[in-house]
Amino acid sequence: MALKITVIGTGYLGATHAAAMAELGFEVLGLDVVPEKIEMLQRGEVPMYEPGLEELLRKHVAGIEGASGRLRFTMDFAEAGAFGDVHFVCVNTPQKHGEYACDMTYVDSAFASLAPHVRSGALVVGKSTVPVGSADRLARLLPDGVELAWNPEFLREGLAVNDTLHPDRIVVGVRSERAEKLLREVYATPVAEGSPFVVTDFPTAELVKTSANSFLATKISFINAMAEVCEAADGDVVKLAEALGYDDRIGKKFLRAGIGFGGGCLPKDIRAFMARAGELGADQALTFLREVDSINMRRRGHMVELAREAVGGGSFLGKRVAVLGAAFKPDSDDVRDSPALNVAGQIHLQGGQVTVYDPKGMANARRLFPTLGYADSAEEAVRGADVVLHLTEWREFRELDVDALGEVVGRRVILDGRNALDPVVWRAAGWTYRAMGRPGA
Repeated sequence: MALKITVIGTGYLGATHAAAMAELGFEVLGLDVVPEKIEMLQRGEVPMYEPGLEELLRKHVAGIEGASGRLRFTMDFAEAGAFGDVHFVCVNTPQKHGEYACDMTYVDSAFASLAPHVRSGALVVGKSTVPVGSADRLARLLPDGVELAWNPEFLREGLAVNDTLHPDRIVVGVRSERAEKLLREVYATPVAEGSPFVVTDFPTAELVKTSANSFLATKISFINAMAEVCEAADGDVVKLAEALGYDDRIGKKFLRAGIGFGGGCLPKDIRAFMARAGELGADQALTFLREVDSINMRRRGHMVELAREAVGGGSFLGKRVAVLGAAFKPDSDDVRDSPALNVAGQIHLQGGQVTVYDPKGMANARRLFPTLGYADSAEEAVRGADVVLHLTEWREFRELDVDALGEVVGRRVILDGRNALDPVVWRAAGWTYRAMGRPGA
């Protein structure tokens, strides 16, 4: 008999996982405690922008014409418990207010609500990013006859559907052959396609995601530190990164200097990792992550200073500043801890008249920073601006008509906070182009 799968929590991770499990042929029941979210998903709509996700949902949600009907949604834990053979817990683990540590409230609540209803013989699988040691504690909350496994997620926003259906690795922390067998059955299709299947204990599985994010954050902050040195030495960090990238021990990915990383994962995950290491008495092992975090946050302030220099070096008062980008990365509408909005907000607080444009993140940006100005196009955003800041590397911004933009801007000055634009093209059109870690001319 085919396995039946539930997905507890239908946010970014859960909605993607539920749709992907249906695509792999399973009967899936998604559960959330937010009525508005469930209503949207039942219509085949998603509360966030993620390329391909809405189309995948509409392919499988029951009640939609032409859909497979393999995917349904509920708010009832009793229904979920009776339905599922394998329960994936996909709820959020934000950073605690005023602390570095991870807030486990949603995970604990999900386990507490599911435990009384889960059937004997079922497997509960954690996918949330949690502090190491959490799985061992959570396993004790489940009734006899119900096992726990840990299966961290490695989704990249903007590529989440492909990352779920064709993962670059599948990591499972298990305590029995039966749990491993069930997860091999769940992931049989991607494993058959060649996705590595790594079997570990609980602590190792929990550590993989935070370790991976810490490594990526370190690589990004390293090249940004080199950008600071390049500015002091009049070097070119883009050429430096190119030369480094040819070393296959280093690789070229994540070596683009700019205003740093943001979003709902890397910043809070490295901080939670530091906090947990301290609790375990291993805080010295991760002291380097404090500098990684510091370098990252410093880049935002540096962009504000570059913008101040560009408008005359004094005050932002009376100056018009255009910001291209609001999402923390392209192909997403996620503005959590967005470097672009952080820079825009700092300039606004210092008296600048800031206008923001982003292809997908406008609604979320308005909710988070309602006092900023917003425009419906890049051209409208830069109209009359004293300086233009490119802060999210959308393809749309790389393909802008620089001549047309030059006709409406106040001054042809562009600061490339992502080192993603072609300086030759912009300078040929009469723009003053400057990027972090690169010579000014």
